[in-house]
Amino acid sequence: MKKLLLLLLFASTSHSQTNPIITTWLRNTTGITGRHYVSGNSTPITDAVAANVQTVQYSTNWVYVTTNGIPAYITGPFLDGNPSLATTQNGAIFKMPLNPTQNTGTATATTGGNIGLFKNGVALFDYRDGVSWKNSTQTICGGPVQPACMGDGVWNRDAIPAERNGFDCAKAHPAMGNYHHHQNPSAFNLDLVVISTICDTYPSDGLYVINTSQHSPLIGFAYDGFPIYGAYGYANADGTGGIVRMKSSYQLRNITTRTVYADGTNVTDGPAVSTTYPLGYFREDYEYVAHPSDASYLDVHNGRFCITPEYPLGIYCYFTTVDSNHNSAYPYVVGPTFYGNKTAVKVTSISESTTQYTLANADFNLSNLNIKIYPNPAQDFIAIQSDMIADNLDVSLIDELGKVIKTNKILQGSTLSIIDLSTVYNGVYFVKVASAKDSKTFKIIINK
Repeated sequence: MKKLLLLLLFASTSHSQTNPIITTWLRNTTGITGRHYVSGNSTPITDAVAANVQTVQYSTNWVYVTTNGIPAYITGPFLDGNPSLATTQNGAIFKMPLNPTQNTGTATATTGGNIGLFKNGVALFDYRDGVSWKNSTQTICGGPVQPACMGDGVWNRDAIPAERNGFDCAKAHPAMGNYHHHQNPSAFNLDLVVISTICDTYPSDGLYVINTSQHSPLIGFAYDGFPIYGAYGYANADGTGGIVRMKSSYQLRNITTRTVYADGTNVTDGPAVSTTYPLGYFREDYEYVAHPSDASYLDVHNGRFCITPEYPLGIYCYFTTVDSNHNSAYPYVVGPTFYGNKTAVKVTSISESTTQYTLANADFNLSNLNIKIYPNPAQDFIAIQSDMIADNLDVSLIDELGKVIKTNKILQGSTLSIIDLSTVYNGVYFVKVASAKDSKTFKIIINK
């Protein structure tokens, strides 16, 4: 049945410009550039680097995405001592398969570095940060911690808990300039339980806003060409059953010592479970437990075959898994192995004839956007949060007499606008969010 659905899907995408791996990318049509914070300064610095995706070209079998790897949302600072900034990747070209295929042989493990690309051209990494336990010295080695030594590669550190202090508000950081997400790319302060306060001083956003009542958007593609979605999807693979959180089938093992893997393999010892090295600090602390009776639990690759809004006939999809508090849940996006044949590569040039995708970014209606204004009542600032948009939105703060007090924008490829209230008096105000076609107005109270 799955093979039949895939054949139907690929037949339906014979007109290439209907293929989401061509049409989904957030192309820079407004000239927006990247912005970044530096530690100690909550005013972002504007960079002379074009954000989002620059061009999309396609052939019979491939799509070529050109990007600087810089998002429209504000990056940084990285407060764990990381000296790097999010740096242009100089028009990197990523070659992705138009028609991904299942790997029917031995699954390909994810690796360090890029394993996928988000729709704004930002890199996806897996759980790892290049650090592992070294038994002979009883310490962790590798990566930015101790680059002069090498760990055993047996007990491998998980970047999400270990490097949390180094992630910016969008839950990302750079590796030698290559800005990337390891995890669900939604801002820390939008989680139901906030585990990092970085957004309080350096507000930003992320690739999308979790909406528990809507199927999460398609936010990128893995290096096997299969799509990546946000945290919520249809309860059942056939598109029925309402909207639910997609759940990881990996859980923490019930262990106090690290001497064997979940499959019973005896390996070089790692550190005992402790407050310094708690369960979940290493990737090998997890075990896979299948849930065949519940379709909302994902498979060993962190995905499932299902129907989505972009793929009404069904396709294999990865999801960015989170727990009930919307905090990131291992294996986070893709992994520890790919479902499909990993064929995407980064190339230095395009060596075949291609067609450039030139259709305008998808139109949108403000009534369909999930716009939030918070806090309300407000004291120091108000944040205007929306779904990611394909154009700029104008934001106005208006008093009861209809006078515009302050203005701002939500920029293309961003989801957030902050209005400072330090010079605004107490009272009832209105926030107007407007596109070129329509607008929405929200009532707020300022009470300092």
